[in-house]
Amino acid sequence: MIFPDTPKDEFKRVEALKAYSILDTMPEPEYDDITFLASQICKTPISLISLLDNKRQWFKSHHGLDATETPKELAFCAHAINDKNNILIVPDSRKDKRFFDNPLVTENPHVIFYVGIPLVNKAGFPLGTLCVIDNNPNSLDEFQLKALKALSNQIISLFELRKKSVELEIKAAEVEAQNIVLEKFAGRAAHDIKSPLATIVMIADLIETQYYSHLNTEGMDLVRMIKSSAYSLSKIIDGILIYSQNTKVLSEDKEQISVHLIIDAVIQLIDPNRVVKFNIIPETNYTIYTNKIAFEQIFLNLLVNAIKYNDKSETHISIVIEDLKDFVKFNILDNGPGIKKEDQQRIFGIFETTSNADKSGEKGTGIGLATVKSLVEGLGGTIGLFSEFGEGTNFEFTLRK
Repeated sequence: MIFPDTPKDEFKRVEALKAYSILDTMPEPEYDDITFLASQICKTPISLISLLDNKRQWFKSHHGLDATETPKELAFCAHAINDKNNILIVPDSRKDKRFFDNPLVTENPHVIFYVGIPLVNKAGFPLGTLCVIDNNPNSLDEFQLKALKALSNQIISLFELRKKSVELEIKAAEVEAQNIVLEKFAGRAAHDIKSPLATIVMIADLIETQYYSHLNTEGMDLVRMIKSSAYSLSKIIDGILIYSQNTKVLSEDKEQISVHLIIDAVIQLIDPNRVVKFNIIPETNYTIYTNKIAFEQIFLNLLVNAIKYNDKSETHISIVIEDLKDFVKFNILDNGPGIKKEDQQRIFGIFETTSNADKSGEKGTGIGLATVKSLVEGLGGTIGLFSEFGEGTNFEFTLRK
C-alpha cells in the first residue's frame, strides 16, 4: 500500500474547505439525491461525497455505505485530490500497488472498483471527491463519466450557495447586533437630550409667567422662540427614535390582517370627532398577510400629514384600494395644498422637508415620510406620489400580499 501524498498548499486547501461550514453537518436531501443518481447512472452499489480535512475522509453523503468517515491515509479520495484536473479510475484495486493491501480493499467495504471526480472550488482547491465504488472489477463508459462530472459541478454549486448563505447569516447577525446597540444608544441619547430640553422649556415658562414685567416685547419673543425651538428639537428626537426602530418593527411576525378594520382604527385615533371627510373605496374588506404594526404606522403617518398640512376649510381624504395579482395598491388622495415639483423628488429622504407649513405654522421634521418609505419597501412594496401644487396630493404605494 502506498500512502497518499500531502497536496501542495494543504493548509490553504483545508482552510478553504472549512470556509463552507459543511464538515460534520447533518444529511441533506440535495446531496443524497446526487449520490443516489451517481449510483444509478454508474450501476454501482456505493456512491459517496467525500471531503478531506487534514486527518480524515468525511462523507457528506454516503449511498450504500453505513460509515461516515475513514482515516485519511486509507482514503482513495486522498489520492484523487492530488491530481485535481483528472478523474482517478481504479478498475481493480487488488492489482494496484497503491491499494492492494489497503484495509478498505481487504475488508469491508471491499473497494475493488473506484472512480473519483475531484471537487474543485472556484479558487482551485480540491475539497474532496464524488466517487462511485463497486465490490467487483468494473468500468464506466464516456456517458457515465460525463454524468459524474456534471453531478460534481452541482455539488460545487451547492457548496457555494451554502457558503453565501452562511456569510449572509453572519452578516445578518452582525447587523442585528449593531441595531441593538444603535437602538440602545438612540434611547439613551434621546433621554439625555430630552431631559435638558424639558428643563429649558420649564425655565422659559417660568420666565414668561413670572418675569414678563421685567422683559420688553423683544425679550418675550426671544423666550417664546427658545420654547418653540426646544419643542421642535424634541419632535425631531421622537421622529429619529421611530425611524431607528423600523428594522425592529419589520422583524416582528406577520399575520393576516383586515385592511378596512386597521384603517378605521387609525382614523378613529387621529380624527375621533369625525371632522375630516373620509371616503374608502371600495367598501368591501380586503385581507393581506403583512406586519400589522408597520401597516398601522404607514397609514398613521400619511393620514396625519394629509390632515395636518391641509389648508382648506373642510378636509377631504380618499383611500382607494386595488387588488393586484401579488400586491395590494393603495392611493391616499387629499384636497390639500399639493407639493411642488422640485420637492417631490426628495420628499422621502430623511430630514428632507417641503416649503409647506402645517396648520400651526410649523414645518415638518422630514422624518415621517422617510419612515413610511422604509416600511413600505421593507414589506416588499414601492411608494411614490402624484401632485399638482394647489390641487392636492395622491400618495400611491403597494404592499405585497
